[in-house]
Amino acid sequence: MKVTFLGTGTSQGIPIIGSNHPVCLSTNPKDKRLRVSVLLEWNNFNYVIDCGPDFRQQMIANRVERINGILFTHEHNDHVIGLDDVRPFYFRQGNISIFCHQRVLKELKKRFEYVFQIENKYPGAPTLNEHIIDDSPFNLGDKKVIPINVYHPDLQVYGFRFDDFAYVTDAKVFPEEEKEKLKGVKVLVLNALRKEEHRSHLNLAQALKIIQEIKPERAYLTHISHHMGFHDEVQKELPEGVFLAYDNLKISI
Repeated sequence: MKVTFLGTGTSQGIPIIGSNHPVCLSTNPKDKRLRVSVLLEWNNFNYVIDCGPDFRQQMIANRVERINGILFTHEHNDHVIGLDDVRPFYFRQGNISIFCHQRVLKELKKRFEYVFQIENKYPGAPTLNEHIIDDSPFNLGDKKVIPINVYHPDLQVYGFRFDDFAYVTDAKVFPEEEKEKLKGVKVLVLNALRKEEHRSHLNLAQALKIIQEIKPERAYLTHISHHMGFHDEVQKELPEGVFLAYDNLKISI
């Protein structure tokens, strides 16, 4: 499997509009972060986890020509609001599959009512194949996907495990029984917003503690804010085998 980090930033991205924070003014490309998302590729399958407001830009930057579907972690705008930009894929491929919790689908139908209309549907709107997921494993192509329940801080969010790879973002509360589902994973992606405590996201120390418990061969931190600091400086402080992810980073599992 190949994983491309399409975006590694928090809800505002980096740089933040109008900000004079030193990280926002950095000229290092690794300090410029679009909203968080990943592309997973294996065999002839392409799946995206989350499609935020930068989805179109991310697809163009990585020359993505087709997708099999989108998995949604939760319904916050920085994870879903780019859904309309699946239209070019729909025009070429036909219906696009989406996978999400029933609660998330309900929210999508509010925000994108015209997409889900059945009668008198606008002809330029995409049509989606809806797949409701719960805590049970499900299949995508030839891979089994195991949902991981975390909380943000009270909102249920899904992470996903694909064989030896797992992706968890927007976590604050990480139940012990869900950590057990990740034992033996080789590559773990986990959110780490900043070094200071935050009410709804793991900070750096909390993310590192979870990584130490799960013991993947490699771990990548994502959903990073400008308050984390400069990419190159923070990377030097991290333990062996732990990396700050950055936009357009590609890894293989």
